[in-house]
Amino acid sequence: MPKYIIEREIPNAATLSPADLKAISQRSCAVLRELGPTIQWVQSYVTEDKITCVYIAPNADLIRSHAKLGGFPADRVLEVATIIDPTTAESNELAATAGA
Repeated sequence: MPKYIIEREIPNAATLSPADLKAISQRSCAVLRELGPTIQWVQSYVTEDKITCVYIAPNADLIRSHAKLGGFPADRVLEVATIIDPTTAESNELAATAGA
């Protein structure tokens, strides 16, 4: 199933209180339950003026429905094409030496 990055522009997001973040999370989870098991919230990163979320869903329209029902912004919904990490460099090096 596709993975998505959702950018939510929220002025002063980093100053939201733990109670505010809990309330936002509870609202998000309630909407997720309403939408069913095909959409999953993985995690979110709170920065200065943005909350960036990672979701798994069958399509971007379901992500947007979640945002609308929850009253959250969804300024950008980006489908993840590929995931890389430090092991990607190792894998490429191993593949190159294996072919030599």
